[in-house]
Amino acid sequence: MLAFQMASSFPRCIQDEGDDQGEFEMYRVQGTLREWVTRDEVRRFIFKMFRDFILAYVNPKNGHGDVEYVRLINEVVSANKCSLEIDYKQFISLHSNIAIWLADAPQSVLEVMEDVAQRVVFDLHPNYKKIHQKIYIRITNLPIYDQIRDIRQIHLNTMVRIGGVVTRRSGVFPQLQQVKYDCNKCGSILGPFFQNSYSEVKVGSCPECQSKGPFTVNIEQTVYRNYQKLTLQESPGTLPAGRLPRYKEVILLNDLIDCARPGEEIEVTGIYTNNFDMSLNTKNGFPVFATVVEANYVAKKQDLFSAYKLTQEDKEDIEKLAKDPQIGERMIKSIAPSIYGHEDIKTAITLAMFGGQEKNVEGKHRLRGDINVLLLGDPGTAKSQFLNYVEKTGQRAVYTTGKGASAVGLTAAVHKDPVTREWTLEGGALVLADKGICLIDEFDKMNDQDRVSIHEAMEQQSISVSKAGIVTSLQARCSVIAAANPIGGRYDSSKTFSQNVELTDPIVSRFDILCVVKDVVDPVTDEMLAKFVVDSHFRSQPKGANIDDKAFNESQEESQAPVGLADSKILSQELLRKYLTYAKLNVFPRFHEKDMAKLTKVYADLRKESSRGQGVPIAVRHIESMIRMSEAHARMHLRQHVTEADVDMAIRVLLESFISTQKFGVQKALRKSFRQYITFKKDYHGLLLVLLRELVNNAMRFEEILSGSTQMLNYVDIIVVDLQAKAEEYEITNLEAFFSSSEFKAWYELDEQRKVIRHHLADDR
Repeated sequence: MLAFQMASSFPRCIQDEGDDQGEFEMYRVQGTLREWVTRDEVRRFIFKMFRDFILAYVNPKNGHGDVEYVRLINEVVSANKCSLEIDYKQFISLHSNIAIWLADAPQSVLEVMEDVAQRVVFDLHPNYKKIHQKIYIRITNLPIYDQIRDIRQIHLNTMVRIGGVVTRRSGVFPQLQQVKYDCNKCGSILGPFFQNSYSEVKVGSCPECQSKGPFTVNIEQTVYRNYQKLTLQESPGTLPAGRLPRYKEVILLNDLIDCARPGEEIEVTGIYTNNFDMSLNTKNGFPVFATVVEANYVAKKQDLFSAYKLTQEDKEDIEKLAKDPQIGERMIKSIAPSIYGHEDIKTAITLAMFGGQEKNVEGKHRLRGDINVLLLGDPGTAKSQFLNYVEKTGQRAVYTTGKGASAVGLTAAVHKDPVTREWTLEGGALVLADKGICLIDEFDKMNDQDRVSIHEAMEQQSISVSKAGIVTSLQARCSVIAAANPIGGRYDSSKTFSQNVELTDPIVSRFDILCVVKDVVDPVTDEMLAKFVVDSHFRSQPKGANIDDKAFNESQEESQAPVGLADSKILSQELLRKYLTYAKLNVFPRFHEKDMAKLTKVYADLRKESSRGQGVPIAVRHIESMIRMSEAHARMHLRQHVTEADVDMAIRVLLESFISTQKFGVQKALRKSFRQYITFKKDYHGLLLVLLRELVNNAMRFEEILSGSTQMLNYVDIIVVDLQAKAEEYEITNLEAFFSSSEFKAWYELDEQRKVIRHHLADDR
């Protein structure tokens, strides 16, 4: 309280040059640091230095030469905010001593800084004080990061930076900041008294009538501030093996309230402080203090790629990238680049991450825009790896498994709050993933009752709750990407889809894309996959390796560069996330009427085929699926209108999804009848590689029949005319681009004189 009164009683003259003492004298701390920074002359010195920093600091990384914090102040004012973010690393580069004082005695130093910020903001924008009476300083980029379990008494009353997951959040309460009292005897108003967080202000006697009370709080003239409490728990990834997570309470004040929701992972920079807790003393029998963190700045882990973090340069890069005609193929290649093949799954996941356009007809009827994907297939086909990749890359991705999740864990649970003893509602995985992606592994292992509970969430995208007197509806606007194994472990192509998996038709029809992954034995593909896996392990240098080993690895990598095939088309994961964020926030594709006729025709043909076959039944939902996928593909190219190419791509994905669920015998006939759609924008190189692989396998089988073994075989020759004949069946006439592609050169050689393609078999064969 004393420090606040000293700060508020500064004379106006401190805006001048200040006293003439040398800076060196100011930096020589006498006594304890906390007492030193409460002195008038030291506070004036901090005031002057910080004001110069705000008004003069130019970021060397910024080529424009603008004053960094004047620009930030203008942004704060235009956004109608009252918090100015100060980068600690920028501040320490100019005023290292004051920055250390800020970390070790934050309360006193922050008071002076906030006073400076307030005066600078109100000088630059005089009318802004009518909107906000106070400006707060938020310290970002504090260099030292502490784990919750490592905080000790040495950290008390210093600035700390901790991270974790929000498990509970209280309501917002008004907290006393400036109190005024009424004397009940003479009616005079006492105060204002400044209230701190630790003890209640007590009034001794009334200065007017000298009575000892009683006094009542003057509710009208008392100033309040917003107050909220969070419980922060250690992140599961940072826990030592076999330990239970610890938690810490975080207090949010003023404009920081409601900045994080339960389930989000956040980083908190704040002052580690303590308050006397009677309940701890009754339990433990001696004076013990409860500790809390008073938050100064809160950052979400996903904020790294959130909208306001995208710079102008990022936006220019993204728009330039979108002009690349092959951006769609590049996007798909960039999804999980460490996983070999599986183009259909990568396409499905890319479309799900971009998502279609939600439609709300006059606020009465809502159609979902999110795309649901089911990955069904044999063990060891990287299904769980894909889900893990999406969890790390997607925004607001929540991962859960079928056995580990109950119906209430996925939807919503009602329980008694331990503090207020009232019934409260707690959202499950689908609610926490609102406007994100919910990933469910081992989907087939879920109980039927639990699986039924997500029917409503997958189509209507809401969860209705009617428990313990609470009747409400929660939003669950998320894509669902689920992975399941077939009955008996392996997918049997001679059986129908429904015989292969224990999922009912209502739940299967809610998935827009079904990806059936079969682990087919193919010597050429297996060899390519094995080389890819061995190379990735070889390139991933283990921790603690010798320098000699590293040098050896580098030389090996140089010699085997073509095998690794570092593809320049693959985007960096950081750029991919930024592209996703930008597309979802700025692109809202619309449909043209001419594209509807094509969708109608395909739907009618599919209905006719599905009535004969035993695959997945085609329903009206599948028209909506095609529309959603067309919009997602347009959004991938940052187009505001859906083109014919987007519609063709959506039809191709749906047809591949439908055909893959059919019996093996029916698939070939369906592919022939729908060939014009299936071959659209197909990676012809991939298709030609498959055809070439078939020819190699046939040649090897023929050799095995002739000589009884392929052990002595070092290479296989394929005549180019044979490949051309196969390609013409798929309406591919020109093979020159394929022969010059990196995919072909990695595994095959072309002898142009003899018109022969040679494939070398593995050396250890």
